[in-house]
Formats: sequence, structure tokens, C-alpha cells
Amino acid sequence: MESKIRRVEGWQAGVGRIPMLIDGDWVEAAGGWLPVENPAHRGTLAGEVPRGGEAEVDRAVKAAAAAFGPWKQTPARERGKAFLKLADALEAEREEFARLYSIETGNAIATQSRGETMLTADLIRYFGGVAGEIKGEVIPLGESLFSYSRREPLGVVGGIVPWNAPLALAALKICMALVAGNTLVLKPSVEAPLAVLKLAELAHRFLPKGVLNVVTGTGTEAGEALLRHPGLAKLSFTGSTEVGRRVMQAAAERIIPVSLELGGKSPQIVFPDADDDATAAQVINGMRFVRQGQSCTAGSRLLLHASIFDSFLEKLTARLRAFRIGEPLEETTQIGAIVNERQYLTVLDYLREALAQPGARALCGGLPPARAPFTEGYFVEPTVLVGVRPDWRVCREEVFGPVLVALPWSEEAEAVRMANDTHYGLAAFIYTRDLSRALRTAHAVEAGFVQVNQGGGIVPGQSYGGFKASGIGREWSLEGMLDAFTQRKSVTVNLAS
Repeated sequence: MESKIRRVEGWQAGVGRIPMLIDGDWVEAAGGWLPVENPAHRGTLAGEVPRGGEAEVDRAVKAAAAAFGPWKQTPARERGKAFLKLADALEAEREEFARLYSIETGNAIATQSRGETMLTADLIRYFGGVAGEIKGEVIPLGESLFSYSRREPLGVVGGIVPWNAPLALAALKICMALVAGNTLVLKPSVEAPLAVLKLAELAHRFLPKGVLNVVTGTGTEAGEALLRHPGLAKLSFTGSTEVGRRVMQAAAERIIPVSLELGGKSPQIVFPDADDDATAAQVINGMRFVRQGQSCTAGSRLLLHASIFDSFLEKLTARLRAFRIGEPLEETTQIGAIVNERQYLTVLDYLREALAQPGARALCGGLPPARAPFTEGYFVEPTVLVGVRPDWRVCREEVFGPVLVALPWSEEAEAVRMANDTHYGLAAFIYTRDLSRALRTAHAVEAGFVQVNQGGGIVPGQSYGGFKASGIGREWSLEGMLDAFTQRKSVTVNLAS
């Protein structure tokens, strides 16, 4: 089939107008087109997508509902095979995906976009491989009774994904919903929809029409229309806690299940025996600096033992000052741009407010300097703030930018208390050579995703989700798919009759 996305050439080249996928057709919208900006080059278009609304969402949901019956009856292993083919196709086009991803999100191709593209292929391959595990159990009620359970799909799923990791998160919704036998209407963020549409183009080669539908548009128009649609059997949302509340409210009105993967303000706890360069490198990874801090798992609160506070920060800031910031498509660039002007200004507001407080200072980074590339795009240097108080906004709210706050502690119990002093509970990172202390702390922190002596991200197959206001449900794993995207039916047969 002819590609709906033209090949990207050059740093500032747009990809034109890209239609959305509804019922197997590539369609436009009555509302016209929405621009997608290249964040590394202010005012430069990365492309345009349809401004979908209520009519387009309704058409997509009806198409998904019509496709549900035949797709549900397709054997799970056959559904899985389609996704194994999709993973291979994505891997074959990985460089084009990575370039497109960098152009629309501002992420550096060398340190982020290629890696996320391959993670997406691995994620698709994982769910394609476990499709045959969608099964129930036999319950031993006696020789005369045959009692068993079965896993059945829910129906039409409405999925909404954010702009910070659009490719992997879109693939996650697509795989978990469709491999389980559901059909899907997916709304990507209007800030970064291009790679998602290209993924839909690939998936369309292997899936029946109507099984996957992708509607682009704003949150207030297409997003709200999707949340309100009576034809949905499930809502799955990844994004901010504020919007997550609205998604949960919409699900409650119709009593349908909901999965929420929301925000975080994750702690990184460093004990005195981890004052070394290796830990500093892992803290940088845990803070997601090569994603400009734009990650819900970003360890943006660095809790350092008072005895190593200064020495560890010297190691950390020396590494951060050496990072190269600039054009995302250059191979030597390590850190790219903030995704859009609104988020860029939000990050600057947090920095200005914090640095205006008595005693607060930036050991590195801070407000952007008046020179290239900072005057050309939405670039912010990796920033480490000290002299801050735990009750300041920059220490309590999700900045979603490359801003790390460092806070000292003296006793282990104090570190745990500080780590848990937040309404979030998504991730936590612990650094110590004492295994007993590491596990004791890991069990004490209130977070759903805990890393010890590494700042790594999620691996397909891990059970991933948050505590408290960081969300409801688990994703990324077979267990998460079964719990969140199927419903259990119990059947009992009286053999004696």
C-alpha cells in the first residue's frame, strides 16, 4: 500500500498533512487541520493532522464495534501472530521512525529516539508472544461437575496517550487491547501524533479494518468526545493526574473499567556508601535527563545523605555539564528540546519561582542562556537545584522538565518519610551497597515501580503502575493485560445430568 506519510528529509522538513485511520480508511476531518511544531526549531512545522471531533470519534467507535465480533472470534494465537509481524515491520523501518519521532518530540535520536523505537518493537513482540496465555482455569468441584473459567474481551476500548513517549505508549494500548481480543479507538496527543500514525499505517497491513482506529484532535474536542461515547466498554489513559480524574469520572458515569497511569514525583535515595561516579550516572538515568526530564517516572527528588551531599553533587554536576544539547538529529547531541512552547514556559516558571526564593541556587543549568541553540528551540539545560525546601512547588509538583531538586537527610527513617511525603507513588530509586538496607527501603517506600542501584526504565513483562494518585491498574505485562483488558466468566456443567 502507498505510504500516508512522506519520507522526512533534513532537519526542518515537514511531512505534510497526515490523515487519520478510521474503519480501514485514511480520512480527514470536518474541523480542518492542526499543526504539529518541531520543538527544536520554533515556528517550524513537523506536519499537520486532522482536527477530529465528535463526528469522527463516533464513526471510529461504530467501526470498532462492528469489527469486535469477528476479531473476538479470531484465535488468540492468530491475533498474536499479527503482532509478531508488526514488530518485524517496525524494526525494519526503525530509522525512519526514529527520525520522525525526533522531529516531532524534540528527543535526541542517538540517546532516545532509536532506543524507544526498538523498545516499541520489543513491546509488540512480547505481547504477540504471550497471546496464547489468555486462558482460564479448571476448578475441582467434584467428578460430576465440570467447572471452568474463561477470559473474554471487553469490547471497544478507548485509549488516550500523552506526548512524552507517544510511540511506546500507543503500542502498549494497541497491543494490550487488541491481543486480548478487544478493538480500539486511540487518540494520540496532538503535540506528537506523527509516529503514532505511522505505527497505525504499519499495523493496518496486518489487521482487519476497524480493529484499530486512530483519531487525532484536541483533548477538549476529540478527547472529550471519546470519554463521553456510550459505545465504549473500557477507558485506558496515560497522562497527568489532573486529566486522569476526568477520565475516571467519565468511566464512573457509565460504570465501565478504567486503567490510569498518571503522574509522579519520584524520589532517588542515595545512602552514604553509594557516593561514586557509577551512582551519579544512574541518578542521571533515573531523572531521565536525556528525555529532558519528560517522564512520569523521572526521579526528580534527589534525597542525599548529609555526609555525602556536597561530594555527590560535585560528581553529578560535572557529568551534567558535559552533556551536549542541541539539534535532535545530530549524532553527537545527547539532550534535545522540550516538546512545545507551553511546556517550555511551564518549566521556566518553576525555575523562576524557585530561584527567586532566598538561599535557592542552581548548581548547573537554570534559566536558558541567550545563545544558540537555546534561542532557536525549546531547550533547557539539565538543572540541579539546592537550598530548596520540601514544601516548595518545585519539590512537590511534577515539573516534567530537566529539573532535579537535591535535599539532605540524616537518618534512614527520615529518608523514607521524605520519599513518601507526596500524593504521588509511581517510581522510586534506591542506591546502596547494603542489600538488607536496600530491600528494607524498597519495601518501605510507597511506589509501584522500584529500582535498586539502577535508574532504568520499564521492561516489557514487568508489572508497572502506581500507588496513590499515580494511577490505577497495571500495564506492560501479561498479568496486566489479563486483569485490565479481559473479564472472567465462570462456567459450570453438571455432568451427572
